[in-house]
Amino acid sequence: MSDKTIEIAVVESQEKIANGIYSLWINTPTVAPKAVPGQFINIYTNNQSLLLPRPISICEIDKAGGRLRLVYRVVGKGTDEFSSLKKDDKIKILGPIGNGFPLMDKKALLVGGGIGIPPMLELAKQLNNPTIVAGYRDELFLDTELSNAGQLFVSSDNGAFGTKGNVMDAIKANNIKPEVIYACGPMIMLKALKEYAAENNIPAYISLEERMACGVGACLGCVCKTVEKDHHTHVNNTRVCTEGPVFEAKEVDI
Repeated sequence: MSDKTIEIAVVESQEKIANGIYSLWINTPTVAPKAVPGQFINIYTNNQSLLLPRPISICEIDKAGGRLRLVYRVVGKGTDEFSSLKKDDKIKILGPIGNGFPLMDKKALLVGGGIGIPPMLELAKQLNNPTIVAGYRDELFLDTELSNAGQLFVSSDNGAFGTKGNVMDAIKANNIKPEVIYACGPMIMLKALKEYAAENNIPAYISLEERMACGVGACLGCVCKTVEKDHHTHVNNTRVCTEGPVFEAKEVDI
């Protein structure tokens, strides 16, 4: 369980790095030193009609400098507001939230799909030269940083970059044989990776992207199905924002 803190963070910089995708660096000396790869933060909007904060995954962590990098896609009013943030603007945040990825000393494969790519960057930096597979639709982003952190392979829907197809096509085309898998992305991708990991007896840890309301486990708006019954509620579900967002793949029913 993460040690969450509310903080008024200060924007250091922001830039648009792809169509609808922004990279935001914030100074957050209380939250950043506690963050680990795979966690996220909640950002509160200034729009009084938008009551709930927006969960944004952590892309990079600068513990010494007290900074976090957030790479997000504009998908609604809240993230559209964030895209207009400028240097020295102040934002209210809560974090770090959720459980992160367990760091294992094994031959690691990191798989990111779409906006599930950003959380893979900090994880790659903290592992020893991992293999990374990133799945894009039609435009690259973070590929330079990922290449500097490990061996990067790319897939794209139209074949404009790397292997034509999805991340599973890229894994097969490049004969990648990992000892542990870490992944974040669309549910269809995570389901395919779970099946691949089970067939090959490989441990896999997946970060689930669920819509969240409170982000702190109170509203039960982001539950997912589990293989085993929860020992408190005695039902087959768990909360992504608190028990997750990272789960061992075999624990969840997707």
